[in-house]
Amino acid sequence: MPGTGVAVRPASAGGEGPAALAAAPFLQLVAVVKQFGETVAVDGVSLEVHRGDIFALLGPSGCGKSTLLRMLGGFEAPSSGQILLEGRDIVHLPPNERPVNMMFQSYALFPHLSVWDNVAFGLRRERLAADEIADRVDKMLAMVQLQAYAKRKPHQLSGGQQQRVALARSLVKRPKLLLLDEPLGALDKKLRDRTQLEVVELIHQVGVTCVMVTHDQEEAMTMASRIGIMSSKGQILQVGRPGDIYETPNCSYVADFIGSVNLFKGRVTADEPDHVIVDTPECRHYISHGISGTPDMAVLVAVRPEKIGIQQAAPTAADYDNPVELGFNCARGSIHDLAYLGSQTVYHVALECGSLVKVSRANEARHDAMHLAVGDAVHVWWWGSDLVVLTH
Repeated sequence: MPGTGVAVRPASAGGEGPAALAAAPFLQLVAVVKQFGETVAVDGVSLEVHRGDIFALLGPSGCGKSTLLRMLGGFEAPSSGQILLEGRDIVHLPPNERPVNMMFQSYALFPHLSVWDNVAFGLRRERLAADEIADRVDKMLAMVQLQAYAKRKPHQLSGGQQQRVALARSLVKRPKLLLLDEPLGALDKKLRDRTQLEVVELIHQVGVTCVMVTHDQEEAMTMASRIGIMSSKGQILQVGRPGDIYETPNCSYVADFIGSVNLFKGRVTADEPDHVIVDTPECRHYISHGISGTPDMAVLVAVRPEKIGIQQAAPTAADYDNPVELGFNCARGSIHDLAYLGSQTVYHVALECGSLVKVSRANEARHDAMHLAVGDAVHVWWWGSDLVVLTH
């Protein structure tokens, strides 16, 4: 069973030397608020994006992530707060004076222009020399592998090709900051999955810093170097690498929003430096670290479905990462429902206390030796090192 993730050490910024400048935030939002009348769409957001990051704003529809992106692009003005790009406050700069380019979900390609002319459009608006425009457009089309389609119109391209044209048009102006608003939302799932890594590779080739907005968790986890989770109230709840966000969520909202999770409500009965014991209706949980809590404190215990074992026989000491966990972290029940998804089978287990537990088991062999079926009596169990204790 896999363990928990590794914590990120934040970059520090101090002094004026090259190392300090490299570590300083490339983009910094300080207490940014956006109100529409009485409605607060973005509520006191502060975050840092470092040079070369692909930073994803992830949250449910209507949480304010697109509004936040539009404020970065200059299409909306913050009600209060600062937006610093390389230390310069750009809040009062109009979009055309910011070293920022934004690619919209609709792509907004000009239907009457060829692919080549679509990519060249922004450069012509800047009145660059014709030979420089030609050189930059040709190089960008080569980078997105669309040289052969240069004379075609957008309607003659597939959805994935249109997406690459829009990305090329955004990157050809060499912005310091690239903003992507649901960049792959118009593509079907298979094409979206294939395109995710292509876009990441292209962004890294160009060397641009990127902030993207998505409601697709898998897309954020695949593409982003860091993720900011936004709540439905327009606040940033947690920022971190994808693995850290998934393995060590800082609250129940993040744990429940990212992936799938089982949450058990209980109370602390013992809290030692090397372990904590939490009693819940499902079972007694032995967690392999302390939490500096208080006796009888109300907490939530979180465990991911793929970290739960399921079998008909009761687990033995040999099954656990730490033999002292025998008698803990285990519950009995029966299979209420199951779904075969090809690479995995998902079981919903009804425990004796009445709770439902979700278990995900990888289908590593073509034929399942356990042959578990609906109605079978089973034990579910997990390691203490895979548990996360949440206080809210």
